[in-house]
Amino acid sequence: MVTRLSTFFLRTLREDPSDAEVASHKLLIRAGYIRPQAAGIFAWLPLGLRVKAKIETVVREEMAAAGAQEVHFPALMPRGAYEATGRWDEYGDLLFRLQDRKGGDYLLAPTHEEAFTLLVKDLYSSYKDLPLTIYQIQDKYRDEARPRAGLLRGREFTMKDAYSFDATDAGLDASYQAQRDAYERIFQRLGLEYVIVQADAGAMGGSRSEEFLHPTPVGEDTFVRSAGGYAANVEAYTTAAPEAGPIEGLPEPVVFDSPNTPTIATLVDHMNAHLEGEYTAADTLKNVVLALTHLDGSRELVVIGLPGDREVDDKRVEVAFAPAEVAPATEADFAAHPLLVKGYIGPWSPEGAVLGEESATGIRYLLDPRVVDGTSWVTGANIDQKHVHSLVAGRDFFADGTVDVANVREGDPAPDGSGPVTLARGMEIGHVFQLGRKYAEALGLKVLDENGKLVTVTMGSYGIGVTRILAIIAELNNDEKGLIWPASVAPFDVHVVAAGRDAAAFELAEQISAELESRGMDVLYDDRPKVSPGVKFGDAELVGVPRVVVVGRDAAEGLVEVWDRRTGSREKVALDAAYRLLQES
Repeated sequence: MVTRLSTFFLRTLREDPSDAEVASHKLLIRAGYIRPQAAGIFAWLPLGLRVKAKIETVVREEMAAAGAQEVHFPALMPRGAYEATGRWDEYGDLLFRLQDRKGGDYLLAPTHEEAFTLLVKDLYSSYKDLPLTIYQIQDKYRDEARPRAGLLRGREFTMKDAYSFDATDAGLDASYQAQRDAYERIFQRLGLEYVIVQADAGAMGGSRSEEFLHPTPVGEDTFVRSAGGYAANVEAYTTAAPEAGPIEGLPEPVVFDSPNTPTIATLVDHMNAHLEGEYTAADTLKNVVLALTHLDGSRELVVIGLPGDREVDDKRVEVAFAPAEVAPATEADFAAHPLLVKGYIGPWSPEGAVLGEESATGIRYLLDPRVVDGTSWVTGANIDQKHVHSLVAGRDFFADGTVDVANVREGDPAPDGSGPVTLARGMEIGHVFQLGRKYAEALGLKVLDENGKLVTVTMGSYGIGVTRILAIIAELNNDEKGLIWPASVAPFDVHVVAAGRDAAAFELAEQISAELESRGMDVLYDDRPKVSPGVKFGDAELVGVPRVVVVGRDAAEGLVEVWDRRTGSREKVALDAAYRLLQES
């Protein structure tokens, strides 16, 4: 049946929403696809649901081709299973938590690993039942601190999550590859450029983890790649540590006065003015004090030593210390630890010499991988207004471990030796994990193997952000007039516009709409009788159906104008030619 705009639930807007930051956010609201309900929460209108359904169809077809079967879980889940896996606490403030009238704890699920695991545990007991891959397309909920950019970062979003179950690690490898291949087909069919990068598993846990990132300037993720094929997001990048050097014969540490030099920049200026030689920030050892808040509420300070020309990367440090929350140390922290001399912190003190292998401040001390034995540094002497030079790692100071949290820069070496890396911005559109046995062990998912012995099932998890993909497609396909959907996901195949008040135009537009529908096309017909042609044209361009047929003043002669929004072409043709153009394009 032809969809008539006169009765279709649609109202377009002429002005951009005041809080919209990116093109997709502005256009999806203006064109009547979604309506905001609260920060990061949107209502879906008929146009939006049509596009969303087409994306889901592509996903379902490729999931079926990969051997996955569809199920559906509730969004509202009880606390118990999430507590058993530790994620009730690990997710922290991201979880929407609530209680029922009897005081029972529930959450709005951010992901459903627990539910999938318990379902398979309930129904399967033998290796003969495996391998199994099941999936759902379901709304997820995360209480984002800063929901932004419309559907690109919301608090409610639609996701496809699939889970594989295998009796062996080799089986997991095969299931993982099948899903990974399916993702490539999905993104290719949707016309999305993607880069597969090594990733951190985060609260999901597990071992192998890869993200599918769509390169875009509005992306929230920074990733690195080399010409030799290495790719990873910054959280998963591993710094290549240099070889340790000899210690014997190196000069002894020398404390020097360094008044008013609490920053690396002021320290370097002072050294170049008062010490022999030329110094840069790379010669200094910066010491950053962070406060960790653990899941049990305890608070711990750590000091991180890294080259002075580097900064601590917020995302990398968050991953390194997860699930603890990380924040800069406060003035109260410094006051409570008098050995921390702000602006002059170091791992060594002339007053305490080397306390075995302990930090001079008595606080856990971690080093950047570049700070290896035999390297010599200028750093704080733990005395106000004093620094020390010729301080040698492995001789004068030691660490409690290493931590890889410094920022990654253009030209840093790829850890696999494939050359220097470049940095780019991207938006995550898919993520595949080898979860291994984390959730199966926590929830007791075991099956009998061929020898009748109970073995723990190994799992994979595979997610695609359906609503985020819709927003990215909108972000990629628009112009100054409105959206321009690719044919594969457009809400309609053809938008027929009856322009003017001439009855002949409406009669011919009605005929064309019925004919196109009979030829298997989905038609949106703008039959509004008292709306000006200019408004109708503006709406057609804004809504973004890729092919538009305008029936106007030449209707009596059997001529129509065919627009292709993708190429910008407009042709005045006879009906037969119009039908041919529409079926070929």
